[in-house]
Amino acid sequence: MSREDQYSVTVAVNGEDFGVWDKFSGGEVDSDELKYKPGGMAPHVSLGGSQTVNNLTVSRLYDLSRDHQQVHKLLGLAGKATVVVTKQPLDVDGNAFGRPIVYSGKLKQVTPPDHDSESNDAAMLELEISPAGSIG
Repeated sequence: MSREDQYSVTVAVNGEDFGVWDKFSGGEVDSDELKYKPGGMAPHVSLGGSQTVNNLTVSRLYDLSRDHQQVHKLLGLAGKATVVVTKQPLDVDGNAFGRPIVYSGKLKQVTPPDHDSESNDAAMLELEISPAGSIG
């Protein structure tokens, strides 16, 4: 058994370590569906299909001392940079457990924090990654 907070998600952009991120969503593996109906009124047969890895998003609290310098670099790398996201399960004591899930692909979108003069919500930095190929 585990909880959603029992993961360490790290990001590297063009080989540069961008540290630990607070939230991870997406990255589902989906597949095409192909069903074939044979003759003689036989029931249909599922032939499966090729896999697709959906985009994933990571986000973290915008730390001015850490992220403000990095966000300028990241904004210029959207659509170009290679990104590796590692999602490592942790046990209840925070130790690495088993093999991590590793996604690699291109940096699709960089979203700096929103601004609202009437809000006191946490300011978040968000990256969207378009995975390439399979998951490691």
